[in-house]
Amino acid sequence: MTQVTERETPLPAAPRAAAGRRRSPAAAACVLGGGVAAGLGLGFLAVLVIVLWISSPYPDSGPGGALHLAAGLWLLAHGTELVRYETLSGVPAPVGVTPLLLVALPALLMRRAARLGSAPGDGADADEVLPASAVFSAVTCGYLCVGALATVYAATGPMPADPLSAAWHVPLVAVLAAAGGVWSAKGRPVGPLPHRIPAAVRRAAARPRYALALRAGAAGALVLLGGGALIVGASLAWHAAEVQASFLALTGVWSGRFAVLLLAVALLPNAVVWGAAYALGPGFTLGAGATATPLGFAGSPALPRFPLLAALPPEGPGTLLTCATAGVPVLAGLAVGWFAVRRAREVSYGETALTAALGALVCGLLLAGLAAAASGPLGSRDLAGFGPVWWATGAAALAWTLVPAVPVAVAVHSWRTRPARQPDGLAADCDDEWHDSGVRELRWEVLRRAAGTLVPDLTPQEPPPAAPPAVEPAPATAPKPARRLTVVTGLHPDLAAAAIPAKPADAPPRPLVPPVAGARVLPRRKPPA
Repeated sequence: MTQVTERETPLPAAPRAAAGRRRSPAAAACVLGGGVAAGLGLGFLAVLVIVLWISSPYPDSGPGGALHLAAGLWLLAHGTELVRYETLSGVPAPVGVTPLLLVALPALLMRRAARLGSAPGDGADADEVLPASAVFSAVTCGYLCVGALATVYAATGPMPADPLSAAWHVPLVAVLAAAGGVWSAKGRPVGPLPHRIPAAVRRAAARPRYALALRAGAAGALVLLGGGALIVGASLAWHAAEVQASFLALTGVWSGRFAVLLLAVALLPNAVVWGAAYALGPGFTLGAGATATPLGFAGSPALPRFPLLAALPPEGPGTLLTCATAGVPVLAGLAVGWFAVRRAREVSYGETALTAALGALVCGLLLAGLAAAASGPLGSRDLAGFGPVWWATGAAALAWTLVPAVPVAVAVHSWRTRPARQPDGLAADCDDEWHDSGVRELRWEVLRRAAGTLVPDLTPQEPPPAAPPAVEPAPATAPKPARRLTVVTGLHPDLAAAAIPAKPADAPPRPLVPPVAGARVLPRRKPPA
């Protein structure tokens, strides 16, 4: 027995080693998938830049410079700041305004790579499916390897990337996109937090108020962004002549105009965020001394008349039309208050008000993050700050949504928990009349007589009189008058015309079920053995 035990002990280690060897191809495939996602993003931008370089009548550099520029644009799509050395003053100028539409390219590719890595196989081998943490790590590792090579390659181009900026912007986008892809591939689970997180944090996160606050804050942010898009579209339509003139004045060849059009389309999400910041009040800056707010536009932009910048309001104090944009944050506050109430019959007014306040805080944080992503420097000195100020935009979004959200949430809570009102206040009186006036007994008798003997007679019977003593003769008593029911006026004609005669006291009680004639009782047979 001892020898058998020694031989059986090391056996479980062999399947684990074999499983590890079988899992290595799946992990390598995930790493390759992350690299392919990064390569597809780089290839798309490289093809676009090469096409523009070929169609340009005055190319400044060869195809190598175009490829270096494509690598720089790929890093810019992650939020990395580029450095432009060829300036008139000779001072390097940073370029940090990220076109938000370009961010969707690496994010979607990385998310798809994570989803494909987490997808189950054909079912032939159960070990082909890697855990979520392994897929996340492998895909992120492959993506970051290509990102490091792109940073090194772009360092010798016309617009190299800042190494410190690339060191945290590229991993940030990769981690968020990979986490979203793995979470989506696993069915978007929303379960309890891991046990390594403190218990107080897990209990607080399990409360429903935080999910409602996230929903309400997201609704408020969407209303603000929708209002910003409406403001930008109306301004572009209002200044259509100026926009067309600036578009035609920048370049005279179709390839240059196509490049300007692509840049304007890529910056449209930034313009939407700027429109939301404009409606909130802080507005946005266009260099040192130039700020656009609903109360006025002071200063002049330090940039050429770009098509999107041509839609700015004229310089001077604000008008009634520009001040009317304050209705957008008011609507956002109403949306936050409305979506903060869901379980109104299960929580108190204080809980509802706290949920609305947390929703306003979430809305402020979202707008602050979007403002930070949509702004940045376009140079040094006068162009060091370009776009909305993130902390001012977030604080304004919090204040604008908090003021109307809390009373609206409390009012909606009160409306949903209101008691049911009786029509004209007559329900209680009608109920009393129904029981006191004999209407209930009268209707029940009519229904009983219409149904025959299937409905029992529930009319209370009077007990028979007690027998007199045998010694004394019974006194002569007058016959007891028949029972009468008072017909209530105002009833239905069928009920009012129903005459119910008095019932004699000596009548035998009616059976609940009518007798059945011709019934035969069959003998019970014993079951066969």
